Formats: sequence, structure tokens, C-alpha cells
Amino acid sequence: MKVLLAATPLPGHLNPILSIGRMLVAHGHEVVLNTATSMGGRAANIGARFVPFLPPADLDLRDMDAAFPERKFLTGVDQLRFNFERFFFDPVPHQSAGFKEILKDFPAEVLIADNFCFGTLPLLLGKKSERPAIVHCGVSYLQCRRDDGAPFHAGYPPAQTDAQRREYEEPRRKVELDLLKPIHKYLDKKLAESGVKPLHMSVFDAAVMLPDVYMHSSVSGFEYPRREVPAPVHFVGSLPSPAGTAAPPEWAHELDGARRVVFVTQGTVANEDFDQLIGPTLAAMSDEPDILVVATMGGRPADALRGPLPANARVAAYLPFDWLLPKVDVLVTNGGYGTVNQALALGIPLVVAGVTEDKAEVSARVAWSGTGINLRTQSPSVDVLRRAIEDVLHVSGFREAAARVAAEFAAIDTETEVLRLVHAASTIAI
Repeated sequence: MKVLLAATPLPGHLNPILSIGRMLVAHGHEVVLNTATSMGGRAANIGARFVPFLPPADLDLRDMDAAFPERKFLTGVDQLRFNFERFFFDPVPHQSAGFKEILKDFPAEVLIADNFCFGTLPLLLGKKSERPAIVHCGVSYLQCRRDDGAPFHAGYPPAQTDAQRREYEEPRRKVELDLLKPIHKYLDKKLAESGVKPLHMSVFDAAVMLPDVYMHSSVSGFEYPRREVPAPVHFVGSLPSPAGTAAPPEWAHELDGARRVVFVTQGTVANEDFDQLIGPTLAAMSDEPDILVVATMGGRPADALRGPLPANARVAAYLPFDWLLPKVDVLVTNGGYGTVNQALALGIPLVVAGVTEDKAEVSARVAWSGTGINLRTQSPSVDVLRRAIEDVLHVSGFREAAARVAAEFAAIDTETEVLRLVHAASTIAI
């Protein structure tokens, strides 16, 4: 089978696509990876052929503020609107045109893209007979409209009463006015450039409802209950880390089980300021000799941290999660979706502190599922972190809840399920 992979050039979006690609290549399928030149070198790691996005979709987003200096002056909904318009919607016509060019010489039966690679929309809105089967891989929480009418991206838990549903109405209207309507109007212009009509549903509903298959990289137990899960949605568990990740550090032997391990990360996007989470976590645990605190810097050097490291701290630019996470007792994170799911797949309870991007929603799901503590801020104090980490270490309920979710992950053979769904999509017989 020929399969075209497409990925937004951000690690949290690309890594799940690479994992799927590695599975496909291992089973003898021919794979082409279409993403930005900045990420293209990773295609060889999975045995795929690389084709770069067409300009100007060929963006280097490894440093968002360097790519778009005006972004650093924006906050809140203004920054979120900017992100959607510039990172995800501006590339749409060029991504779509690129797919069509590739398909002329590489007639793929299936196109698999992360659910933010909206260049698939012009194909999905066109004639089904003129495109391959399209599979979206969900790399964030399930973003289609909720039954309780909660506002998009706001981190609200499921409404339990009619009164709570009514409370959600005003913030929902505000989000629609300030965010959703402006970005949908912007997207419609980009779709028009591709020669297709405007969407008649939310773009986030479309990303879930329009593809032939939607593979969601989590389990139903970490997603809010719905009266009806959309038909294309299939939960596939935790996708493994892609090939080519970092090697274990020179201090790897210290993670021998003699000390409990607290792992802290700010991921690769919201990591401009390590005083938000990594620095305070190291300080919070600095007087705990029976605890080893491990931090990964999302690619930045260790000297980006201010001040001397505590004696019980170990820091690296990157760490291989498949090696590290089985040794971790508590994960402290700003709520990156892939990292949270990898931890929960191993039954690791969490302390989460994130409010940007999709992190408020991910953090809210941690609290709702009972698998950890949501600090509801991206800049918790040292004292707040200390208490939260101690609670998660010593209150058995968090680990028990994480173990329940881990059992649900363990019940899914992710590789088998991914291959089954890709094959089913290729026959359009879902």
C-alpha cells in the first residue's frame, strides 16, 4: 500500500505521524512524509521518503516567536487567534496543492495527517472519487462540540447540572465572538483560494467528522463522556515515541530505583521561560535527598536555567521517553497532550500547570479523571508545587486512578489497531 503522511511541523503534531509511519514501513508499505523542511530529516529515521511542503507552507516553527516576531507581544485569545490563522490556516492552500502534486506521481491509497493539518479540508470538501481515503490522527483532546455546550478551549469540566450548563452559555458566546467566528471567517478565505466553498460547521467539528477515519491517540477513559462519539472516531491508545530520539544520559545509572523520580518538562512549545515550571519544581524538591528530579529542556541547553542546579537535579536537552517514563513516580508538566498520555499509559500520576495552547483542556481532564492535580496556572509557586507533588506521591487515589486509565491503554494493541484502521480506510469500508 502507498501511504502519504502529512504533519504540522511541530513535535507534538509530527511525532504521532512518525510513529504511524514507522509501523507502516515495518509492515512493508511505501510511505512518503510531507512536512516542513525543518523537520524533513526525521523521515529517514522511519524509512520514509521526504517531500517538503510547498512554500509558503514550508514554515520553521521550532521557534515560533523567531518565525513570527509579532506573536511575542500577544496574549490570551489574541495569541490563540494568531496561532490558528498563521500557523494552521495560512498554509491550507499550499498544503492542499502540495498533496495534489505528490499524488500525481505517488498515487497513495491513504493520506494520514494530524488533525491540525487543515490542508486536507479542500480534498475532504471536494469529490470523494478524486481523493485518497483520508485519516486524521488526533494529537490533542477531542475538540468537536461537547454535549454540555462548554466553551471551546477554556478548560471547563463536564457540566453536571442544568444550572452549570446555563453558566457555560455566556462564556461560550464570548469565545464564539472573540475567537471562533473570526478564525472561521479567515479560514473560509483560505478555502476559497483552494477553490472550495466555506465550511458549514466548526473547523474543529470538521476535522473530526469529515475524514474517513479519525484515529485518536488516547483512550475513552481520558476523554469526557458523550451521548454519542462521532462515527469516524477510534481510540488507538498511546503511540510510541518515534525512532531517532535521544540516547540515555551519562547519569542514567542513577535511576536505579533507590530514589523516587519526579520528572518535569515544559515540552517543546511553551518553554521560553523555565521559571514558569522547571525552575520552581527543582527548587520545590531541592531538600528531598530521597527524590531525584529529572528535567528535560525541550531541546534547549541546560544553562538556560538560572542559578546552580540542586544536588538532586539531573537535566538534559532531550531524553528518550520510552527509557525514562517507566522509571518515573510523578510527572510534572504544563500539559502537553502526547506526554500526558504516554505517562498515563504507564500509570504515572501527574501535577499539571498549563493554560496556553490546548493545555487548559488537557489539565482539566487530568483533574476530572482523578489521575493528578491541576494547578490551574502556568506559573505555580515553589510552595504550591511542593505540596502538590507530595500529595500525588503519598495520596494513593491519584496512582489508583492512573492505574485504571493505564489498564485501558493496555487493553489496546495500538499497532494492530492502527494498521487495521489504515487498511479499512484504504477500502473505504469503515
